[in-house]
Parts: sequence; C-alpha cells; structure tokens
Amino acid sequence: MQRLTSLFAAALLCGCAVGPDFQVPAPPDDAGYVPGPQPMATVAADGADAAGQAHAQTLAAGADVPAQWWTLFRNPALDATIRTALAASPTLAQARARLTQAQENLAARTGATRWPAIDAKLDTARQQVDFQSMGITAIPSPGPFTLYGATVQVSYALDLFGGQRRELEGLLAAVDYQRYELEAARLALAANVATAAIREAGLRAQLADTAAMVAAQQRQLGITEARLRAGGVARVEVQRRRAELAQTQALVPALQRQLDATRHQLAIYTGQTPAAAALPEFHLDALHLPDTLPLSLPATLARRRPDIRAAEALLHQASANIGVATANLYPQVTLSASGGTQATAARDLFSSLNVWSLAAGLVQPVFRGGELQARKRAAEAAYEQSLAAYRQAVLQGLQNVADALRALEADAAALRERADSARQARDTLAVVSEQYRLGGVSQLALLDAERQSRQAALDLAQARADRLADSAALLQALGGGWWQESPDTNAAALSSR
Repeated sequence: MQRLTSLFAAALLCGCAVGPDFQVPAPPDDAGYVPGPQPMATVAADGADAAGQAHAQTLAAGADVPAQWWTLFRNPALDATIRTALAASPTLAQARARLTQAQENLAARTGATRWPAIDAKLDTARQQVDFQSMGITAIPSPGPFTLYGATVQVSYALDLFGGQRRELEGLLAAVDYQRYELEAARLALAANVATAAIREAGLRAQLADTAAMVAAQQRQLGITEARLRAGGVARVEVQRRRAELAQTQALVPALQRQLDATRHQLAIYTGQTPAAAALPEFHLDALHLPDTLPLSLPATLARRRPDIRAAEALLHQASANIGVATANLYPQVTLSASGGTQATAARDLFSSLNVWSLAAGLVQPVFRGGELQARKRAAEAAYEQSLAAYRQAVLQGLQNVADALRALEADAAALRERADSARQARDTLAVVSEQYRLGGVSQLALLDAERQSRQAALDLAQARADRLADSAALLQALGGGWWQESPDTNAAALSSR
C-alpha cells in the first residue's frame, strides 16, 4: 500500500507517462545497395538511334529525387497525364478520406481527454410520493405533482499515469500512417502511369515494326510463288515463306490487345472510363532517357520511402499502445461536479440553485484474472511484430533499389547489343539495296535483308522501352521525392506535413 501511495504521489507531481518512449530504429549503415563497388554509370551504347536513347546514364550518389520525378523524361504528355491521375484517381480519393478520418478521430479523442466534459440537462417528471410507505405518519402524503429540473454536469478524468497521452500519441501515429499511405499511393500511381505510358510507346513501336515485317514477308511470298509457277523453286520453299508470314501476322493481334489493355488501364489511372477517356498517344521517340539519375544513400532511404515511413508509424503506434496497457494497471481518478435546480413549477425553475454535488472517484484494479497483464504482454508482442515488419520494409526497399540498379546495368548492356545488331542490319540492308540497284542480287534477297532489319529494329524498341521503364522503377524505389513537395502543392490532400 505504501508503494502504491508513493507511485500515486510521484505521478501526481510530475505527470509522467508510463510505457516506453518511442525511438526510431537505427537506419542501415551500408555504403551501397549491391555487393562490391557501387555502380556510378551504365555502359554506353552509342549510335543506337537518332533520339539519343543509347547513351550512358550516370548515377548521382547522395542526390535527391525531385518531387515531380517523371519530368526527367521530358515528355509534356506524360507530365499532364500523371497530374490528371493525381487529381482524379479514386484510389487517391480513398487514401485522402482515410487520412481525414484518422485526423478527425485524433481531434475527437483529444477533445474528450484534454478538456472536461460539460453537459446540460433539462428534465420533467410526474411523481407520487407515499410517506406512509416510508414509515412517516406525521406528515400527510401530497398528491401527484410535476417536478422540473435543470442541471449542469462536469466530469474530468485525471491522466496521472499518461494513459490518455499515450492513447493520443498512438492516434497521432495513426494519422502519420495514413499520411504516408497517401504518399505511397501517390508514388505508386505516378509510377504506374509512367510505366503504362512507356509500355504503350514500346508496343506502338513493335506494332509498326511488325507491320513492316508482314509487308516485307508478303512481298517475299509473292516473289516465291511467282518463281514456283516458273519452276524456279520447290513448293516447300513457298510453304516455308507462308509459315513465316503466318507466324509474324499472329503477333499483331496479341500486340494490339496489349496496347488496348494498356490504354484502358491508363484511363482507369486517370479516373476516366475506357470508352470516354481523352488520353494522348505515347511514342518512344518522345520519351527521353534521363542523363543522370539520383541515388540516395541507404541510410537516407529509410527516411524517404513512404512505405517505410508508414511501417515506422505503425511501430510508433504499437509503442504507444504499450503505454496505454501499462497505465491501465494503475489507479484511475475521476473528478465530477454538478449543479442545478428543481422546482414544482416551471416559472420557479431558475429562481435558485438548490441541487449540487461534488465527487471524486478512484478505481484501482485489484483482481482481473490476469486480464490487464495479458493485455500488456499482448501490446509488447504487437510491438515486436511491428518492429519486424518495419525491418522487413527497410530490407524490401533496399532490395528494390538493388534490383533496379542491376536492371539498369543489364538494360544498358542489352541496348548496346541491340543497337549494334540494328546498325549492322541497317548496313547490310544498305549494301544489299545497292547490289539490287546494280543487278547483283535478286529482289528476294533485298526483301530478306529488309525483314532482318525490321526484326532488329523491333528488338531495339523493346530494349529502349525496358531501359525507360527501369529508370522509372529506380526513381520509384528511391521514394519518388514526395518530401520536396511545396507546402501548398498537396493542400487539398494533406492538412499538415
């Protein structure tokens, strides 16, 4: 009892909050994202195409991702589409509503705990009192009467051990979680739009090259059939040309289906129906590969990726919940007061204050069958779970960046090979065209060289699209630059930052 009294007095004097004070886990201390030396540039693939998509990319260590990172691709249509999506996406509308809900829950609980509750009450009742039933015979019982009452009640729960403060701390962490979830949704949406636009551009290039290949193979088939009629080739050669043409033609419906599905997905991203969406067309030559990509340090990544910050907010909330569960083990003190008036006539109701009370209550849990201790242990286990989830989020973020870096290296190497192949195919076509002009080769040989050149161009288009998409993936993996938004950029989405 003496120990309990000492604890009560100490809490009353210093207003402490029981439970752990939240500490952000230490960030990773790795110097880089991949084993060995950190790559600072990709290989160059000079001369891939006229748009300059084959040059080397440099990585600026320690640089920040810009807030509108998609502008690095220098495509106004992409910029406008992403801005439209950020303004009209139903996914973001849901995230904003969840943030508002969390903010209002915090405001409601703050008002309920930091200020006394004051309620006014008016009542009227028809009553009958029988004094004789109470053993009072000297006073005759009155007849039925109406009693009017007006009362003001005030109550306040003292937060001696900080349980309410820890509860508000947890609700504030819940607001932070929804805020970072909104930022993560914005980042994912912008990255999805950019990736879809790049995919559309790549598919359009592949469709164009495939259509050109079909035209060339159709001309080859016509020449081969004419030679068959003249007895110059065997029928099996015609069959082989027809099979090649059928295989190439079969690619067109699949590519067109992918292109249509990509356009439909872009419409949904921008909050429009596929039937009525007004979307620009995207082409590879209009999408510029960023010359320099920022690359923040691993220690910085944990403070920049919104999904990691969301996991940190959940960890903070779990820490605060330990404090709430701990405070429930200690006494709960409530103060209350009321004052009012009662009268048998409505006109006399406010003539005097004739009813009042002052009260204080203390509740100390004595025996709950182990419930409160079990709830505290459950809160501690929830914290350990949230800590493991936070560490997993950090590891996942490091993996995403490492994968994107390796993908960029592989993309640059693949693009260099595809560019060399396309250049050799164009050179071969130029030589064969000159030979055909001079009568040295047949038209069939010319068409075959043209077909090979178109196939090499198709492979090059796919390699260019892969490199653009992986550049966007790296910018997304680094966090997307949301922390550099101006205070009024997201005023409609966030009330504070």
